[in-house]
Amino acid sequence: MIKAIIIDDMEQARVTFKKDLEAYAKDVEVIAEAGGVIEGAKLLRQLKPDILFLDIQMQDGSGFDLLDVLADIPFKIIFITASDAHAIKAFRYAAIDYLLKPVDPDELVRAMDRFRQTQFNENDKYKLLNDSLKNHHKPNERLALHSQDKINIVHIADIVKCESSINYTTFFFKDGKKLMVTRTLKDFEDLLSDQGFYRVHQSHLINTKYIKEFVKTEGGHIILQDGSLVPVSTRKRPEVIKMLEEL
Repeated sequence: MIKAIIIDDMEQARVTFKKDLEAYAKDVEVIAEAGGVIEGAKLLRQLKPDILFLDIQMQDGSGFDLLDVLADIPFKIIFITASDAHAIKAFRYAAIDYLLKPVDPDELVRAMDRFRQTQFNENDKYKLLNDSLKNHHKPNERLALHSQDKINIVHIADIVKCESSINYTTFFFKDGKKLMVTRTLKDFEDLLSDQGFYRVHQSHLINTKYIKEFVKTEGGHIILQDGSLVPVSTRKRPEVIKMLEEL
């Protein structure tokens, strides 16, 4: 059985979520629950859960305060939150699972499926999340990417381009390395569009700081500083020209 702890300051929310687990995650055993950060921290020091379901906003602090209290996080965390745009964006940069209240059973099933497939330590992801939340006035500098065998924390400034292949995205870095992850290009377009990345084609998202030139002939394509050629879709061509003029 998967040993779980629930931390939420609303008793009814804990009761409801336990019922959700009983219905949709039958291999999960709730070994303890707490109503706040302080009580929860004590529990986590005493017990060794496999997974923690953690509310964000509680009366004695936030779920993020727990990250500061714990020196090490040898268990998986799935955050549970009402709508919080800033926190959700931070989760996505750090590739951390979250569930919105009221919990959608399908989302819970998917989150638990990902948990069962993930065997590696995720401390670096929680550090990245903490950095994103503490420095929310600044753009995120790093991004967590799941490859087949590990979690990669990469510097966004080092990404030259991203290329999609159905539900996979391949990242190309300035040092020539490549990394394939099982997330769609649309996911990364949403995350990186405000950091100088531009989707010039259905299959290509580029970091505009690495653009070398735009060739207008033969439909149009962009040459990046690493020498690679990126096609520009006919629909995107006017937008790309305007974007280049504004760089």
